[in-house]
Amino acid sequence: MADQSFNVLFLCTGNSARSIIAEAILNKVGVGRFRSYSAGSHPKGEIHPETNRLLQSLGYDTSGFRSKSWDEFSTAPKFDFVFTVCDNAAAEACPLWPGQPMTAHWGIPDPAAATGTPAEVALDFKDVYRMLNQRIGIFTSLPLRSLDKLTLQSKLKDIGRS
Repeated sequence: MADQSFNVLFLCTGNSARSIIAEAILNKVGVGRFRSYSAGSHPKGEIHPETNRLLQSLGYDTSGFRSKSWDEFSTAPKFDFVFTVCDNAAAEACPLWPGQPMTAHWGIPDPAAATGTPAEVALDFKDVYRMLNQRIGIFTSLPLRSLDKLTLQSKLKDIGRS
């Protein structure tokens, strides 16, 4: 792994909440070292409104986010890492990604399925943000260039269990 930035894809089923939040976080905290993308196996076609509210409240520019299919990424760019952030996408047969990226499952509860008052739904989204932010923080602190592939794969899986 040379001195280039790493391409990372976050996958979920609907690509309306968790994977979008993960993409936003990594593009912010990993600027210059990582380029993050997100996609869904069955995209909803729109970002969940609470995803936009949360990210905007935290200072993220949400104008470039959209719900999209993982088919858009079947040829390029070459990914170094692919993470599933929901149980449905982890259980599905994922496409073969060019370059054989390292993969791990980082399952997170679906905030888009949250019910209750607007405050309760917002809290579920904040919890998801907190969990993803913590995992991505651990990921970006790994000495990626100095770890052998087996050790790195083990650490990536451990992050998903945290």
